[in-house]
Amino acid sequence: MEDVLEVYQRPYDPEYPVVCMDESPKQLIGEVHPPIPIKPGSVEKIDAEYVRNGTVEIFMEVEPLAGKRHVAVTEHRTKIDWAAQIKEMLDIRYPDAKKVVLVMDNLNTHSTASFYEAFLPEEARRLAERLEIHYTPKHGSWLNIAEIELSVLQGQCLNRRIADIETMRNEVDSWQTNRNNQIKKINWQFTTDNARIKLKRLYPKL
Repeated sequence: MEDVLEVYQRPYDPEYPVVCMDESPKQLIGEVHPPIPIKPGSVEKIDAEYVRNGTVEIFMEVEPLAGKRHVAVTEHRTKIDWAAQIKEMLDIRYPDAKKVVLVMDNLNTHSTASFYEAFLPEEARRLAERLEIHYTPKHGSWLNIAEIELSVLQGQCLNRRIADIETMRNEVDSWQTNRNNQIKKINWQFTTDNARIKLKRLYPKL
């Protein structure tokens, strides 16, 4: 826990950007009957019956001190999918960074070993060397700032029925563009000193 909290106290450095990453499944929900549109004096009416169209995976990547985020909607959540997202992050969004300081949870796919399943060894090693990874502790996913951004995405964009992956990608892209244009930063306030006081019960008693 303290390792992640210390990372969040680092000053902004474009050569070593702190990026938080998280992922979440989202169900695709279609309508059985078309909604009745809104009209004067009446709200939109949506039938309670719906159809399940499978699930997608949402990869959230956010740089809290720069107010930038990138969201990808994929069909699967495999090691290959994760490796592809990280390669794109390093080579397209942070090509000039010496290292990306990456905060994420300890999911089985979140390992540099995934690079070796997705790419040739030389490429896998190149990507791994450009990362400084910090894992949130077990049951400590709340320490991942990307969870905050996923919650905002859910509340502002995904809190309704979306039937197919392409529609969801378009909606998420529009949300992402608008939020990035506003340079929405996240000001993390919880520090190591706070943890040692408020979460004293979690520390061993010597």
